[in-house]
Amino acid sequence: QVQLVESGGGLVQPGGSLRLSCAASGFTFSYFGMSWYRQVPGKERERVATIGSADTNTNYAGSVKGRFTISRDNAKNTVYLEMNNLKPEDTAVYYCNARRLLYNYWGQGTQVTVSS
Repeated sequence: QVQLVESGGGLVQPGGSLRLSCAASGFTFSYFGMSWYRQVPGKERERVATIGSADTNTNYAGSVKGRFTISRDNAKNTVYLEMNNLKPEDTAVYYCNARRLLYNYWGQGTQVTVSS
């Protein structure tokens, strides 16, 4: 059974930091590209960051470049999103995604709220 379980969300003040984690199971994690997406009510889900299966390629949305860092630990089947200098517009539900060929898996999401 495929599972992606996100954790680490919460309430943080503007300028603060959070580290999201996504623990994967039920598939060969090291074969999959991993991404973080986010979504706010009434808007489409937005891709935030992607990391390749071999941990050599990363890609970021322009709105988070220089503030967010995606990484992965294939030995722990976990992908991370380090978020620094958070802004109120980063408030969203953050989702973990695993993708390879026709396979596309999603986690249940974790809420991140940036507010003073």
